[in-house]
Amino acid sequence: MHSASQINILILDDDPFILKMLTKMLANQGFTKVSTCDNGRDALTLIDHPDTRPNLIMLDLNMPDMDGIEFVRYLVEHQYQGHLVLVSGEDERMLKTAEKLVHAHQIPMLGYLHKPVTPDKLAAILNTWKPHAAENPSPTNHKLYSAEELRTAIEQHELVNYYQPKVSVRTGDVIGVETLVRWHHATDGLIFPDRFIHIAEENHLINELTTLVLTNALNQAKSWHQSGLMLRVAINVSMDNLASLDFQDLVVNLVTEAGLSPQSIVLEVTESQVMGADARVPLEILSRLRLKRFHLSIDDFGTGHSSMAQLRDIPFDELKIDQGFVHRAWADATLRAIYDASLSMAKQLDMETVAEGVEDQQDWELLRQTGCDLAQGNFVSKPLLGAEFPNWVASWKQRVRTELLLQSGN
Repeated sequence: MHSASQINILILDDDPFILKMLTKMLANQGFTKVSTCDNGRDALTLIDHPDTRPNLIMLDLNMPDMDGIEFVRYLVEHQYQGHLVLVSGEDERMLKTAEKLVHAHQIPMLGYLHKPVTPDKLAAILNTWKPHAAENPSPTNHKLYSAEELRTAIEQHELVNYYQPKVSVRTGDVIGVETLVRWHHATDGLIFPDRFIHIAEENHLINELTTLVLTNALNQAKSWHQSGLMLRVAINVSMDNLASLDFQDLVVNLVTEAGLSPQSIVLEVTESQVMGADARVPLEILSRLRLKRFHLSIDDFGTGHSSMAQLRDIPFDELKIDQGFVHRAWADATLRAIYDASLSMAKQLDMETVAEGVEDQQDWELLRQTGCDLAQGNFVSKPLLGAEFPNWVASWKQRVRTELLLQSGN
């Protein structure tokens, strides 16, 4: 990494006092190649010239003429390759919205600083920065896969199930798992479902894929039950699975053949997908499965467009609060309001609640204090292969005893 004195930093702010103050603070931390601009047009001229192109821009959001939000769009057009820090007196929600926009434009962002900026906060944000990591990005695999490759993978059983535990927040008991499929590719290694599920949906392979995932999950559940691990097994169901009435019979037949009870199976329906133009078929399938005592779970609650309508129309008995509203909800008032509302609504509808994305002890504490039923996330466990599960259960029980995860008396 280059030293601080070789790094170009641009401060863009319409307040001359802020420009002077930030320049001085940066100089105190060894950053001496600092340019300042009080308007976006001059800043873009500097960005276009190789000698003055900054590695980092400190950007004020609220400026006359060209505001910071508009400036970010121009950064994309001018192919800016450096990093960004937002500096603003706007409120937290406005800054978070701006941050999301920056990420959507795929400009790397270190974070944001509230005005008035203090030397400590500036130092903290600059300490997270590795200016030249961006020049040597880790090789990411953006390879696209064909329907034919995926069909072969399904036939060759290259799709492997992983299982992420769901545990009771009150008792620490392991209640169930969510089945997560991965593609064990011969040359590209482990491929995650966001790279191939859409290919299955677009090429009419989703039923074959879901059948394989379901069959493997049911075999695993049967094996666990026989060894005394009575776990509820959840499987993700695509909207395309619910387009044909045959799907209901397929699920019932596979569960019957495995000798399992419908009560031990959860079908997780991603809420942004639930209803297409014709709601009758998915509604019939889900209602009939519920009548047969399968559990129905509304997944990623709050991220789609008609969550409330789906809760009204479909007999879900489990609500999964999306990880985007769980992790750090203890520190963020907006997330906390959405988390609390989701939890409260589920309780009023007599539904079990699962919080996804529980990453740390503070997330866990929030669930405990608010009475959420189940927790799922890396704080509990990353997704595991079926064979790894018995050892994990033993180590989790030990953690429950030793880390005082539970209130005394529960």
